[in-house]
Amino acid sequence: MRRPLCHAMKLYLVPTPVGNLGDMTYRAVEILKQVDLILAEDTRTSRVLMQHYGIDTPMQPYHIFNEHQAVATLIDKLLSGTTMAVVTDAGTPGVSDPGFLLVREAVRHNIEVECLPGATAFVPALIDSGLPCDRFVFEGFLPHKKGRQTALKALSEEERTMVIYESPYRLVKLLEQLMEVVGEERPVSVSREISKLHAETCRGTLREVHDHFAAKEVKGEIVVVLAGK
Repeated sequence: MRRPLCHAMKLYLVPTPVGNLGDMTYRAVEILKQVDLILAEDTRTSRVLMQHYGIDTPMQPYHIFNEHQAVATLIDKLLSGTTMAVVTDAGTPGVSDPGFLLVREAVRHNIEVECLPGATAFVPALIDSGLPCDRFVFEGFLPHKKGRQTALKALSEEERTMVIYESPYRLVKLLEQLMEVVGEERPVSVSREISKLHAETCRGTLREVHDHFAAKEVKGEIVVVLAGK
């Protein structure tokens, strides 16, 4: 029998490991066992985590392709007393992942929202970079096409440390574009596969880090940490 830890009409945002399954917190597991419904970015990916921790709570998909259509129905369920948790494939929901829209509507409807502390990729990447982290700006994924050059130009004037997410397939191109707008000598750190077996952090100038990754096949989730102007 489940212990009644969760409050009715409450939405939880539960961080999940960005790599190593051991990074899951005890409280996150408890919450996921206690809620009525888990909203998962990809139920196939999340099922691996749920099975690992013996969580059998019902899941349903909640991702960027259905979140706009699903919000109203989910708010109605929350208002009726259903407790829910949002999880993404990795990291904290809402940080370059689904979650924001539902949180905004829940707040508008006076539904209690709680985000648990836990894993997110950019924090270890920022700390590991060796670049100043007392003041930084999180950019997430830059626009792929429209608006990309404008975004890059704006970053060239940024004085704070910059944190950027990128896919492994576009990393080398991003480093080339950054060199064009800030120069080859700007310090940068690139972390990939954070907390996994083949985790790697490469630090140096933009030219040095570019050449390192241009000479190999790049895999895994990428966090780029660029020194400010």
